[in-house]
Amino acid sequence: MRHHKADKKLGRDPSHRQAMLRNMVTSFFKYDRIETTDARAKVLRPIVEKMITLAKKGDLHSRRQALSYLEDKNVVHKLFEETAKKLKERQSGYTQIIKKINRKGDNAPVSVIKLLIADSEVEKKPKKKTKATEAKKETKPKTVKKTAAKEKKAAVSKPKKTKASEQETKEDQKKE
Repeated sequence: MRHHKADKKLGRDPSHRQAMLRNMVTSFFKYDRIETTDARAKVLRPIVEKMITLAKKGDLHSRRQALSYLEDKNVVHKLFEETAKKLKERQSGYTQIIKKINRKGDNAPVSVIKLLIADSEVEKKPKKKTKATEAKKETKPKTVKKTAAKEKKAAVSKPKKTKASEQETKEDQKKE
């Protein structure tokens, strides 16, 4: 009987499931976001949260525990040196799962799991416009230049051909 067993199997045997989750966690910390199915994202989230908690401790034992689970030393270094420092103030809830539309091939529900630091950095980058920059933009009217250019083109353009002028050109060609 399967009473009180909370782990999701994800349709795989234990060794395959463990390898898949290790790959997904490594990729997650490498790119700070990953697109996967809803079920996998829900299983991935607590593992990622525990890895970030280990990284925030920052001691040698925690680093070795992370190295035993993650597959790339560079990813562990990034986790401990960059990600942990960015998430120092946050106590928990380091990730966010955003649902997307279903996958085209098999109609599986897909979601994106991402670190919340990526959003905070993006929000800081756009700077507010100052009054001086807005005033500079208002002083230059562009419509005057466009109308003057159109008038010049109209004066230079060739006169329209009429039927009489076409007949004259045909007669001239016949004479030659």
